[in-house]
Formats: sequence, structure tokens, C-alpha cells
Amino acid sequence: MPQHITLVSHALCPYVQRIAIALAEKGVTHDRLTVDLANKPRWFLDISPMGRTPVLKVGATALFESAAILEYLEDTQPRPLHPSDPVKRARHRAWIGFGAECLNDIAGFYSAPDNATLDMKAATLHARFRLLDRQLGRGPWFAGDTFSLVDAVFAPVFRYFDTFDRIGDFGVFDGLERVIDWRCELADRPSVQGAVGPDYDNLLAGFIERRGGALSRMLGQGARAVASFA
Repeated sequence: MPQHITLVSHALCPYVQRIAIALAEKGVTHDRLTVDLANKPRWFLDISPMGRTPVLKVGATALFESAAILEYLEDTQPRPLHPSDPVKRARHRAWIGFGAECLNDIAGFYSAPDNATLDMKAATLHARFRLLDRQLGRGPWFAGDTFSLVDAVFAPVFRYFDTFDRIGDFGVFDGLERVIDWRCELADRPSVQGAVGPDYDNLLAGFIERRGGALSRMLGQGARAVASFA
């Protein structure tokens, strides 16, 4: 008998999103439970040794760390998202690791204390995405016609920029046509759209504002400009 699966989430966590996308792509029936990481309940700390999301509860067992959860889903659920060829699979795992590095750079971007640092972080992200652009073929997905875990990993990466782009033009995707096309295809994918709640953009904007850095100040100036114009 299949064990009951629950995805323990945080509303903004990109690592949760990749699990949600994989579950949707595989057609796995599951529940989703959201926790407040600023006020972690005792039961959550009992199942998440590092106090982070995602956690996947499978029956009475709790799995943590997104890379391990993705591999578990590949091992146990239908509709594989990894290539069957070992060399291609290893290459995809490497690009999944690269996706985590991109998320670290995004954190540096939205936390940048001043405009000079913000510009430097934007340039770093552009350089990372330029490397990706060179890897992409005709698409629509990373591996061509087949949606893979690399796509599930980069959809949350690109989602940040839906909010960032409303704050300003940082040139992160300038000249990167293949990445731009990939980003658009991912944004239209039902599993990607369903990986976050309808209030995601507002929650992310509020999170950025609370950071108090350069991006936060730009966000505040934009809000004041709209209010003044009205």
C-alpha cells in the first residue's frame, strides 16, 4: 500500500519549489504543509535536523535536503526526470549543483547593501546565466524535448526575476536569448506555476523590503513614485 506523502514547505523557499515541481511532474498524490521558519514549531525541528525546508514525510519517515529528496523520488516514483544514460545523468547532477550556486548569488543580490554591490552581484548572475546559455540547444527544455530535474531546479531560480524585473532593469539576461526563451517556457509550465501560492510575489516583495538593502530601497522608491503619481 502506498505511504502517505506530505511536503513540508516554506512559502518562499526555492528548494521546496523544486520538490513541488518534481511531485507534480510525476503525478504523485501528496499533501502540502507550510511552516513559518521565523517561528519554527517543535514538531518541525524534530523532523528537520537543520531547521530547514523542504522536508518530505513518507509515512512515519521524514526526509530532508532537497537533493536527497529528489533522488528518493527518482528511485521510488514513476515518470523519471533524470536521463537514463549514466553520463547524461551525471552531467545533469552537475548542473543541479550549479543551480544551487545561482541561488547563493541571488541571495547576495537581494541582500546587497549598496548599489555598487548590487551591480556587482547582477554582473555575477549574468556571467552564470551566460554559461547556461552556451549549454542550451533548441529547447524548449534544458535537455531538448524532455523536461528534466534541471528544469525543475532552474524554474525557481528564474522565478525570482519576475519580482526583480518589476523593481528595475539589472541587465541579468541581456543578450542571452536561449536562457530568456527557457525562462519563458518554464514560467508557462503548469507544475512550475503550481509550485507557489498566489501571494508569492507580494511575499517576496515584503521579504526584500525587510532586508533593508539597496534593492529594498529601490522597491520603496518605486512604491512612493506610484503613490505620488496617483
